[in-house]
Amino acid sequence: MSVDPKEPRSLPDLVVHALRETSELVQTETRLIRAELSDKVTQIEVAGGSLVAGAICLLVALLTLTAALVTAISKIGEPDIGPGWAALIVGVIIAVIGVILLMKGKKDLEPGNLMPNRTANQLSKDAKLAKEQTQ
Repeated sequence: MSVDPKEPRSLPDLVVHALRETSELVQTETRLIRAELSDKVTQIEVAGGSLVAGAICLLVALLTLTAALVTAISKIGEPDIGPGWAALIVGVIIAVIGVILLMKGKKDLEPGNLMPNRTANQLSKDAKLAKEQTQ
């Protein structure tokens, strides 16, 4: 139904139009929050994976560093690096990777990163617009 904007509309037409616009706005906001919450669930899954991977790396690093320390102590006095120091270097590298993964996962799970900010901003804009329209 096409309405000429120059013609005055009746009160029932205005109410129907307002209800239709409100319904469309609610549907749009519902789709937006669903999409954003889906993104946040994916973010939680990825962060959880980073935490698990980091914990596994740190466990491997602990085992490797323990073996390296035992080997290094048993080889003190050799002129070359030897297998103990090589294992120590590898263990330190794995530990650094594990710490980085844990820090990333922790950061991704901070409450500020999980807030549906786009939806909150859009709802604020919509409320402001609705307030302006009613004045």
